[in-house]
Amino acid sequence: MAERSTAAVDVADNSGNEPLAAKADEATTDGTAEAQDAADTGSEEGNGEEAASKTFPATPDLHSGHKLAGRYRLEECVTRLDGFSSWRAVDEKLRRAVGVHLLPADHPRARSVLAAARSSALLGDPRFVQVLDAVEEDELVYVVHEWLPDATELTAVLSAGPMDAHDAYQLVSQISQAMAAAHREGLAHLRLTPGAVLRSSSGQYRIRGLAVNAALRGIASDSPQRADTEAIGALLYAALTQRWPYESDAYGLTGLPKGMGLLPPDQVRAGVHRGLSEIAMRALANDGATASRQEQPCTTPDELAKAVAAMPRIPPPEPVFTAPPEYQRTTYQQGTYGRPAAAGPAVTQPVVPVPPAPLQSRTGKALKWAVSALLIAALGLGSWQLAETLLDRDNKSSDPGTTRTSPDGEKRGPKQTTPRVLPVHTASEFYPDGSPQDTDGVESTYDKDRTSFWRTKTYLDGPVLAPFKKGVGIIYDLGSPQNVSGASIALRYGGDHTAISLYAVDSMAPVESISSLKKIATSETSSTLAKPRAESPVKSRYVLLWLTAVPHADGDQYSGAGYKQKITDVSFLGTSPQ
Repeated sequence: MAERSTAAVDVADNSGNEPLAAKADEATTDGTAEAQDAADTGSEEGNGEEAASKTFPATPDLHSGHKLAGRYRLEECVTRLDGFSSWRAVDEKLRRAVGVHLLPADHPRARSVLAAARSSALLGDPRFVQVLDAVEEDELVYVVHEWLPDATELTAVLSAGPMDAHDAYQLVSQISQAMAAAHREGLAHLRLTPGAVLRSSSGQYRIRGLAVNAALRGIASDSPQRADTEAIGALLYAALTQRWPYESDAYGLTGLPKGMGLLPPDQVRAGVHRGLSEIAMRALANDGATASRQEQPCTTPDELAKAVAAMPRIPPPEPVFTAPPEYQRTTYQQGTYGRPAAAGPAVTQPVVPVPPAPLQSRTGKALKWAVSALLIAALGLGSWQLAETLLDRDNKSSDPGTTRTSPDGEKRGPKQTTPRVLPVHTASEFYPDGSPQDTDGVESTYDKDRTSFWRTKTYLDGPVLAPFKKGVGIIYDLGSPQNVSGASIALRYGGDHTAISLYAVDSMAPVESISSLKKIATSETSSTLAKPRAESPVKSRYVLLWLTAVPHADGDQYSGAGYKQKITDVSFLGTSPQ
């Protein structure tokens, strides 16, 4: 079973390292982020791009409906530039939207684009848009990548206004950590712009175009880490001020005043968080120009990520509540009880006389007495049955087998065996093979927030994880030994089946063999709620939640389609030892 790797690929806008002049070059615009990439840059001194006057092979003359590899049906061309084109397409085999970059096999950048796509696909980081395929076929080179229609491009987010401090902190924290991980694997972006960053509905950021965007444009850099760090600084600057940190306008943002130099964000806009303003300057002026502010420049994404992590936590803004409507006094008049009095003079309702009831005949009286007698008999029978039930219950309660006797000989009431929710004190991911899934998301499984989650990685084969993995799981500490009788586990994906087992373990430390553990309960479900229940409670302080099968799920903002699962909430049931 092969683990699905995730990576970034897509076209973006200007490099972000220099203020560049934009041009519209045979682009079609559909409102998506990819269409903005047609406003690209020509050659400029020091940016490493090929000369604008270079002649490229003609862009492949394809049309909507053309099918690649018998499965990728082209739908709409969103970019046509420098001898390549980008399309929105449909993967007919998996029935999902994808993006495709196309260029002739004899294009001077074809080899570098293929190499970049295949390298980024090996990264396996869900913070990057995933490369799905990179193929040379029929004199064409094409790269297939994820298409995320529900994510919002950062360009659109910034057009609505500057971000608050908490959102800007999340942006720079997530992007710098993701790029630090990419550089540790030898991969650079070099075109990290607002068009290359997507924000999901849950607030997670994903980067597209890792290595591939630069290869499509022929961009190279002698200092790739410094270039990407400066680009992250530009994104943070734009998020804080809604201004582009260079003199030229770009991405729908106004540039800085000419001749003023690089002004700190807290001098461009009032109310900017001072700590984030310092971070932006340390990333942008990473050649030592920040010495006047007594701050060391950040020259790599890893240094920038550490600087952001060292800042005090920035809490989210307080929620705004709408004031309740003003209380309206009510009047209590005939016909208006509980409602506001009507404006204007009171309207008198005419009194309609009620005719007297007709005299009852002898047959009607007899029928009335018969019904009354039947009702009295039914009530008497019901009372007798109720009394008999209560007496039986009292007799059972007095059975010596249902009472407990304390050491001093005093008899107590029946033992309470109704399970309750057991509090979780802490938890940690369990990965005996040394390959964790999502160590940072473990706490999200018991934080009482159904929107947060712990996720598995995405796998190509399934739903059973073996033989590639024996399983994945989390060990929970209940604080003290408890009689565990089951659990309630909220899942994100249904379909196929999810197989979950609960085991009693001695500690939070990893165990060598799952088979040596005492099993508490198991559950196999195709829904989004698993309820493993034990035949009899098992006493343990530590409980291992172990997944051995996960369902197939469509692609989302964190990973592509494949076999995977997300756990949003876990509650253990049981009783305290007597």
